[in-house]
Amino acid sequence: MQPGLEPHADLVVLDDAESGQVLASHSLVPGLHLVATPIGNLRDITLRAIDTLGAADLVACEDTRHSGMLLKHHGIRARLVSLNEHNEALRIPQLLEHMRQGGSVALISDAGMPTVSDPGQRLVASTVAAGLHVEGIPGASAVLTALSASGLPTTPFYFGGFLPHKKGARTTELTAALQRDCTSVFFESPYRLVDTLAILTEAAPLHRVVVARELTKKFEEFRRGPANILLTHFQTKPPKGEITLLIAPVDPPKWLVW
Repeated sequence: MQPGLEPHADLVVLDDAESGQVLASHSLVPGLHLVATPIGNLRDITLRAIDTLGAADLVACEDTRHSGMLLKHHGIRARLVSLNEHNEALRIPQLLEHMRQGGSVALISDAGMPTVSDPGQRLVASTVAAGLHVEGIPGASAVLTALSASGLPTTPFYFGGFLPHKKGARTTELTAALQRDCTSVFFESPYRLVDTLAILTEAAPLHRVVVARELTKKFEEFRRGPANILLTHFQTKPPKGEITLLIAPVDPPKWLVW
């Protein structure tokens, strides 16, 4: 273990008794390995991801408690260390030093691909700048899962991350999406979805919109239709869970018949 990474409140070690088993280890190239994790269904993880998480010296994650449950579920023995917006200025130099000395770090987020609307971008940039190895291990993605099943054009597409909290900035972003010549994809809070659909309805009530909710989970739902119809639906049935919002291009192709 490298200096500065001794056990403390935000470092968790899953030992043999906790994990139930230790996966056969394999050699990892020293450096940073970005590993996609499930977005809901715990079985949506690749064999390569499981191997990488089991072989890494350290697994950097947003929340050690949340990620600890995922690793325990898959029988993975790992040393977890937190990396989030609150501690990354301190943590990044420690992780870089660990990698410089020949160590391997697996980076995960609470769900999906790390750095995509999640922490980790500064760590990746710093690792690249240091001339160290960086590789991505693909897997589940809320963006691509929602896009592929939306029924909207998929290539090209625009991803805007989380919509702004403030109504003015959100209106500006949504207005741009309504005028874009490709499908726009956003993450949105269930507590703001009705307000967001109201903005879309006021601007373009018949514009095609898709709300993808609780992807890969038990109560997964795709709700497709004009903005005004979706607004009425969610006004009467307030949404719950994680939301991915998709907005059709301004000039949809002729094959888009729904």
